[in-house]
Amino acid sequence: MSPSPSPDPYRVLGLSRQASAAEIKAAYRALVKQHHPDAGGDAHTIVELNAAWAVLGDRARRLRHDQASATVASSPTTRSAGAPAPGPRVPRSDAAARSDGELRLWLQQVYGPIDRLLGQVINPLAAELRALSADPYDDGLMEAFCAFLEQSRARLDKVEALYRSLPCPGAARGFGLSLYHCLSQVQDGVAELERYTMGYVDSYLHDGREMLREAKGRRSRLQQERRRLEI
Repeated sequence: MSPSPSPDPYRVLGLSRQASAAEIKAAYRALVKQHHPDAGGDAHTIVELNAAWAVLGDRARRLRHDQASATVASSPTTRSAGAPAPGPRVPRSDAAARSDGELRLWLQQVYGPIDRLLGQVINPLAAELRALSADPYDDGLMEAFCAFLEQSRARLDKVEALYRSLPCPGAARGFGLSLYHCLSQVQDGVAELERYTMGYVDSYLHDGREMLREAKGRRSRLQQERRRLEI
């Protein structure tokens, strides 16, 4: 007897597929608190919640899950009996034009805004760190730095929503994956800097700075590659 399929993690957490990382974390924490056995909850539900969090709380695993779900949804075997059959084969020249149009649209509506938002996080970092270094224990300086990190987190939530708003065309799949890796590096770097503000552990500051430095280089390479795209 084959094992039953795992429940959809979005359904388990009561979220849409467009949920931000912050919304996922908040939903998981609230549901764990609600269903914890110590509060009279169900241990089986906790297992499902933990499994859902293991997928959606990890950016790489969430991306793989979403890609796999999209593949299954578009498979001919999942098409309902009344669904229309695929249309006639498009001539190669028309297909190429359509592919170029999809890529142009994705670059304009997804990559362009994402690049600007990432720049608004990466570029001011050096100045923000210089200001904080004058006296990291000064409440005013630390509050200003925390405000910058909060604004950065809000921008990264917008970036993640933009990335998921429109599928990356097949012609730019590698480019899209590099863009996602850049986003992940920036998110991880900001998270490390947030940890530093909570405990003044220098390793968090060092790691966060290095992650964002690497993300800056990756963003620069993406910009160069974008200029090479003949669109």
